[in-house]
Amino acid sequence: MLLAIAPGAALAAVQGLGFSRSVTPGLVTRYTARFGPEVGTRIGGWQQFVRSVPAERRQLSGNELQLLSSVNTFFNHLPFVTDLAHWGVDDYWATPAEAVASNGADCEDFSIAKYYALKELGVPIQRLRITYVKAVRLNQAHMVLAYYPQPNAVPLILDNLQDKVRPATERPDLIPVYSFNDDDLLIARQGQPGTNAGSSLQVRLWRALLDKLEQELKY
Repeated sequence: MLLAIAPGAALAAVQGLGFSRSVTPGLVTRYTARFGPEVGTRIGGWQQFVRSVPAERRQLSGNELQLLSSVNTFFNHLPFVTDLAHWGVDDYWATPAEAVASNGADCEDFSIAKYYALKELGVPIQRLRITYVKAVRLNQAHMVLAYYPQPNAVPLILDNLQDKVRPATERPDLIPVYSFNDDDLLIARQGQPGTNAGSSLQVRLWRALLDKLEQELKY
């Protein structure tokens, strides 16, 4: 998954990239033609959910778990669909708008949608890390979103396999491999803090996702 940065790749997150409020009427029209007449309703439901989160819950003053749980549960209502069945390829990272509009997601898509929803709700990206793990019980690769209340705190895990948000210490079934956000890429080391491996743009599919998000703003 880790490849060299290609020329012309997006170098920084654009304000509002991936946010529900940034969906344009043109994008809704485009995705309606692609995914069917329910797209407007689905996108509207996503936008209404984000708007409905009370201001006091966005302040993260002891309400982290409630906020994280509501975001986790909202997106977990999307049907799980494998990339091969949904997109016709083995590995595809959908934008939040694609996941919602197409009414389907896999673990990467769930994690990405939750990441952008929490960013839109005001959570600092320093607290959020999209985390690639080995799911021991499933014996396969998996992806979750980790929320860190403090830099060195035990993270809380948002997972499409569970609606309940749990501390990582209660998820021994997940073995971290690497994690990233807009700022950087960390390689996991068992029992040690992650090792900084540079820019998250080294993750090929993340870089492609950022390019798609920028294209969505143009419709």
